[in-house]
Amino acid sequence: MKFLITGGAGFIGSHLAGRLIEEGHTVVALDDLSTGSLTNVNAWRGRPHFKFVHGSVLDADMVRKHVLDSNHVIHLAAAVGVRRILRDPLHSIQTNIQGTDHVLGACAEFGRPLLLASTSEVYGKNEGKLCEESDSIFGSSSMMRWSYATAKKLDEFLALAYAAERGVAVTITRFFNIVGPRQSARYGMVLPNFVRAALAGEPIRVFGDGTQTRNFTYIGDCLDALMRLLATPAAHGKIFNIGGDEEVSIHALAERVKQAARSSSPIVKVPYVEAYPEGGFEDMRRRVPCNCRMEALTGWRSHGSVDEIIAQTIEHERNHLDSHAVHPGPAYPEKEAVPTMSR
Repeated sequence: MKFLITGGAGFIGSHLAGRLIEEGHTVVALDDLSTGSLTNVNAWRGRPHFKFVHGSVLDADMVRKHVLDSNHVIHLAAAVGVRRILRDPLHSIQTNIQGTDHVLGACAEFGRPLLLASTSEVYGKNEGKLCEESDSIFGSSSMMRWSYATAKKLDEFLALAYAAERGVAVTITRFFNIVGPRQSARYGMVLPNFVRAALAGEPIRVFGDGTQTRNFTYIGDCLDALMRLLATPAAHGKIFNIGGDEEVSIHALAERVKQAARSSSPIVKVPYVEAYPEGGFEDMRRRVPCNCRMEALTGWRSHGSVDEIIAQTIEHERNHLDSHAVHPGPAYPEKEAVPTMSR
């Protein structure tokens, strides 16, 4: 089959492109490189089963062209990262809503099935064990931090409306902190920031009091889940959590990274007001997924433990540092410590 992946040069998109190519499929990766990178897809550029297209999902004509030329669409493109949302809220909202509408409209026009990536952010401040039917509890609209969650929830409403009224075969996934090799630290992603700080002997910065907990999902487990959903027509019209099983506090995560990296870095706590001087930020204490729907339909379960995920990330970052020792360049493009937005 021929897959179109929007956001195909991003962290998840590039890994998924590689998996699909390995299984004999053709992939077109559409990406504006605002958060993705060509280095993520260099391994496949020039190969007959891969094509990179530099473009935005805000370009409706470009989206239509490539949806028409595909058999299946995977929509991962989004404006993500706490810092980016707070600094550039208007463009972020437009990208996450208008871009998704362009993709859905083209899929409806040409009858293409769609896998739409959403996020655990849509649960907002709901802190119980979260199943797909759990309520969304958002903060005040004066807190721009919630614009991302609101936009992604609207994406889900759009997708289900297109499914109901125009017959789009859409499957929606909610990611819980997908992590692993090639994840950028530039937009506040917690694990690569912790690992890079530990390897550099710099302070590992924990925002807030560090007792807030998250579940982390290894990229390999995420890819396994996505491949199962792509092969399961019964998933159409449904929403699925994709999350790891192990709950860990952010402070404990920092300690485990420090130990695994054998680092002398101090762990320091940074008040949110210092971490996000732009304002408009609010955190939630706990976010734990229930994966029962995913397991019942596809048999999928996550396997990567937090310690295994940390080890894999450290290995990747050490290799990255070694490559920079040969090819000098900035190893730490922008230091932003602890996120709460998951992808």
